Amino acid sequence: MIDEQKQQQNPSENQENPTVPSEATDSNEIPSGNTVQETINETQNIESVEDKDVSESVAGETLERDSSAINLENEAIIATLQQENAHLKKLLEEKTEQSNGFKAQYARLSADFDNFRKRTLKEKENLEKQSKKNVITELLPVVDNFERARVQIQPSTEGEQKIHNSYQGVYKTLVDCLKRLGVSAMRPEGEQFDPNFHEAMLREPTNEHPEGTVIEQLIRGYMLEGQVIRHAMVKVAVPGEPVITSEEKQQTSEDAVAEKK
Repeated sequence: MIDEQKQQQNPSENQENPTVPSEATDSNEIPSGNTVQETINETQNIESVEDKDVSESVAGETLERDSSAINLENEAIIATLQQENAHLKKLLEEKTEQSNGFKAQYARLSADFDNFRKRTLKEKENLEKQSKKNVITELLPVVDNFERARVQIQPSTEGEQKIHNSYQGVYKTLVDCLKRLGVSAMRPEGEQFDPNFHEAMLREPTNEHPEGTVIEQLIRGYMLEGQVIRHAMVKVAVPGEPVITSEEKQQTSEDAVAEKK
């Protein structure tokens, strides 16, 4: 009973050392508390080292797997970027070629338009010049009639003189208008005959002027801005016939008789 009470009074002792047998008789075989604690600490250290090694191994494997995954992901990204870069280069080449085509087309259109503009301007100028030439050509006979009237009509009275002055004023106004339009009259007297400007109506033998010299202008010629719109109708000098005297005629007769003999 007393032993049971002791056991009931000191249950903690039995609980603190559950591994120690209650019936142990040799005090040397019973480990002390410090030894047990050291053993426990060593065991914990060994376990912690093993856990650390296992953790490091697991971490290394995890890191290796993560690195492999990252490398694979990077390679996939690089491959995608390379494909996209190649696609963009191809697209750039196509757009550049298309742009060059548009530039060439624009250059052709610009050249065609410039040629069209120049051609249209030249045609317009030629049309204006031709129209002007046609109108002036129709007016030239009126100018000729005024000039003939000025030479042929000799007013004898004061009234005739007023009429003469009146239409001569009209003639002067018409000539001034023609000059403003670029018309100029030819004055070929004394010049060498030129078929580009003159038209020979008469030939007059003379020794007073060199052969081919324009003696007189019968119908006045006109030019428009350097181009002939009507040739001048002129009289041209030709060499005169030699004058044979009576002595030359007699000598010629004697020479002819001598040749017959």
